[in-house]
Amino acid sequence: MKKQGRLIVHTGSMFSGKTTSLWRELYRMRIANYKIAAFKPAVDNRDDEKKIVSHDNLELDAMKVTDLNEILAYADKHELDAIGIDEVQFFPNDPTEVIDIFNELMKRNITIVCSGLDMDFKTRPFEIIKEIMPIADELTKHHAICASCGEDAWASYRKSSDESRIQIGSKDKYEPLCRECYNEKMNEREKTKNQITMEELGD
Repeated sequence: MKKQGRLIVHTGSMFSGKTTSLWRELYRMRIANYKIAAFKPAVDNRDDEKKIVSHDNLELDAMKVTDLNEILAYADKHELDAIGIDEVQFFPNDPTEVIDIFNELMKRNITIVCSGLDMDFKTRPFEIIKEIMPIADELTKHHAICASCGEDAWASYRKSSDESRIQIGSKDKYEPLCRECYNEKMNEREKTKNQITMEELGD
């Protein structure tokens, strides 16, 4: 029997296997003859325009959309059993609107499989993920390996000092860290920043 009208969420830090799990879910559904479609946010410019690509190079045909309402409009015109959404935290929709869209899709017996970061580089929860987690039928929190000590990673540490919340990147800009290593690096960064400020004031 098909998984109909369900919400499956894969979340966690960067490099934790979220997109790989999304790929695996949809691949199994395709084998079971589900009618599926996959989507990714237009702001994600890291890989092929028409593919979702995991960090271990698994590929999935996908459409770029700027707004989750475009997915609802696509479902109006196509018969679907399941929808995959990668990097759901990057969509600009209000979280309340996201829940309404997801509930409408599930009422049509469409299963939604989505992946997304649970927190930004400052460990602040992404609002969309925070709101859809409680309504998920299946929820998996994935963990990468800490780049410093080898423990389970907790957060995505940004290597640069850029303070903008959204900065698309991969290993060139981020590394997964456990809580202890993350806090240690952030404290070191703050000390360096304060030292530079004091030196500037001294000048």
